[in-house]
Amino acid sequence: MPTKPTATERVLALARSGNLLRGKDLIAHGIHSEHLRRLQQRGVLERCNRGVYRLVGAAVSGNLNLAEIAKRVPHGVFCLLTALRFHEIGTQNPANIWLAVDRLARPPQIDRPQVRVFRFSGKAFTEGVEEHQIEGVTVRVTNPAKTVADCFKYRNKVGLEVALEAARDCWQSRKATGDDLLKYAKVCRVWNVMRPYLEAISQ
Repeated sequence: MPTKPTATERVLALARSGNLLRGKDLIAHGIHSEHLRRLQQRGVLERCNRGVYRLVGAAVSGNLNLAEIAKRVPHGVFCLLTALRFHEIGTQNPANIWLAVDRLARPPQIDRPQVRVFRFSGKAFTEGVEEHQIEGVTVRVTNPAKTVADCFKYRNKVGLEVALEAARDCWQSRKATGDDLLKYAKVCRVWNVMRPYLEAISQ
C-alpha cells in the first residue's frame, strides 16, 4: 500500500507545479498555511512578496513581478506602460508596475515592487483583457489595441508622445488591426482624439 505523502511533500509538489504559493493555495488543498513559514525557515522556500513564496533556486521569468502581483490581486489588470512593455510595444521601461483595478475595489496593499494603481470602470475595465500564464499564475493584461487606447485616454499621465509611439509601433508591427484600434478607442471614448493620428500613420 503506497505511503500517503506528508504535508511538506504536498507543499513542495504544489510549489514545483505552480512556482508561486500563497497560504490560501495550501488551505484549498487542506494544508495549514503555517507550512509556508516553516519551509522558509528551513531554507526550502523563499518569500518573494508579502504572503507569496517560491522554491529557493526556482527558475524565474522576466515577468516575475507581474506574477507576484497577480497572485495578490487576481482581479487586477496590467495596463498602460506595463502592458506596453509586456507586449514589446514602443520603448517604455517603467520603474513602477501600472495596474488597473475596478473603480469600487479596495486599493491593493503591496510592499514591492512599487505599483501605480488606476481605477477603471465598466467596459473600460472588462474589455480587451488577455490572460497569460507566468510562473503558474494567471496574469491579466490589456491587449495591444486596448493598451494604445488607454494611453490616449491617460495621455496626461503617460504623455502624448508615448501614446503616439505606442500607436505607431502597434500598427507597424501588426499587433493590432485598424478595426481593433477603432473598437477600443470607442470603448475608451477617445476615437475623436485618436482618429487624426491613426489616419496619419496608416497612410
